[in-house]
Formats: sequence, structure tokens, C-alpha cells
Amino acid sequence: MLSIFRRLMKNEKGATAIEYTLIASLIAVAAITAMTTVGQKVNNTLGAVGNSLTN
Repeated sequence: MLSIFRRLMKNEKGATAIEYTLIASLIAVAAITAMTTVGQKVNNTLGAVGNSLTN
């Protein structure tokens, strides 16, 4: 296991792949956070519209 890690540290392609993976992970976390926030706001808005229609 340690030898694999050492080879990845010496290999520039491995470092690039790790960097791209970290960037993609950060983008995914930001997208999930944004979608959750927007989803909650849409849910609240539609709930208010639904309540006003039933009253």
C-alpha cells in the first residue's frame, strides 16, 4: 500500500488526477449545497401557493 502511494507521489499524472478529483469533489459539494437551498425555497414557495389556493 505504501509503495503504491510513493509511486503516485513521484508520478505527475497521479498528482494531476488527484487534483482533478479534489476539484470535482468541491464542485459537487457546492452544487449539492446550492440545489438543497434552492429546493427548500421552491418548496416553501409552492407550499405558500398551495395554502393560498385552498383558503
